[in-house]
Amino acid sequence: MSSTNNSSGEPPAAVRVLGGWASPFTNRVVVALKLKGVEHEMLQETVGKKSELLLRSNPVHKKFPVLLHHGNPLPESLVIVEYIDEVWPASNGGAPAILPRDPHGRAVERFWARYVDDKILPGLRVLRGSVAGDKDQTAGEMSTALQRLEEAFVKCSQGKEYFGGDNIGYLDIALGSFLGWIKAGEKIAGVELLNETKFPILAVWANRFCAHPAVVDVVPDADKLVEFTVQYGAVLNTTNVLPK
Repeated sequence: MSSTNNSSGEPPAAVRVLGGWASPFTNRVVVALKLKGVEHEMLQETVGKKSELLLRSNPVHKKFPVLLHHGNPLPESLVIVEYIDEVWPASNGGAPAILPRDPHGRAVERFWARYVDDKILPGLRVLRGSVAGDKDQTAGEMSTALQRLEEAFVKCSQGKEYFGGDNIGYLDIALGSFLGWIKAGEKIAGVELLNETKFPILAVWANRFCAHPAVVDVVPDADKLVEFTVQYGAVLNTTNVLPK
């Protein structure tokens, strides 16, 4: 896709992100870019609508997020995160690596990132009311998933602060992008999921992740997401507002 000038007549930024502020998948991309110190332009999509640029950039799935790098589109949040890690590699005293260096470590984090999308996302849609289901049963299933993720944290972190060790890594981004929606789901459904009593290690990690400079202004506050759900409830029930 060739680059075109924007409405101001200026050429578009080298790095642009098509997405939505409430989308955890969009937030994955933004956090990765911030970790790398990459300047970018955020292009917010309108809830319930799809821009012509989005349809051109992702004609297969017609979903965001999409990364536009020098006009070249790339969809799928975790694919984009890996791309960012390769294009802007780690440097001494600069941007950290997002994925582990060794093949086994990369494979393990990819496995758990897929687990997050398979277990956390469907549960949140039930708790939010976008999909029919027993909320108490769903909360129980999500608690089981969080327990396994806490066990994974112990192994992956090796006693350090993040899944990725000393720095935020791939799995931190994959799970951390859902933290706002997990808290919002608790409020909407009246259930408890991620608390210090049930998951003390994961709860401490969650607070640390959300306070990180690359995250603090990206992952939305739970109350703001609850308001978003109330405002766009009808749209959320008929569209996939949480695309990958």
